[in-house]
Amino acid sequence: QVQLTESGGGLVQPGGSLTLSCTASRSTAFSIYVMGWYRQAPGKQRELVATITPGGDSTNYADSVKGRFTISRDNAKNTVHLQMNSLKSEDTAVYYCNRGGSAGYWGQGTQVTVSS
Repeated sequence: QVQLTESGGGLVQPGGSLTLSCTASRSTAFSIYVMGWYRQAPGKQRELVATITPGGDSTNYADSVKGRFTISRDNAKNTVHLQMNSLKSEDTAVYYCNRGGSAGYWGQGTQVTVSS
């Protein structure tokens, strides 16, 4: 069983920055999986934010966050990060770390609130 633990959420003003981190509990095989960040705002469906390939050489972003968010990973530490800049109120959501897509493993989520 793989456990994904997110951290780094919180309250930030519009235009501010936050960095989310996700650590996988089991060290084996972390480096061979695509990792992703998703988010779910109140009353909305969960949506993909960003993904990163096992070696970190390729990333993919939702149009709404391109140019503002950066996903990265450290396979030696079994960790994936999401650097979020120029945050907007519409970025407010619970952010989830994921391995393996919708049928894979999920973290418990971390709340990000963008408000003045």
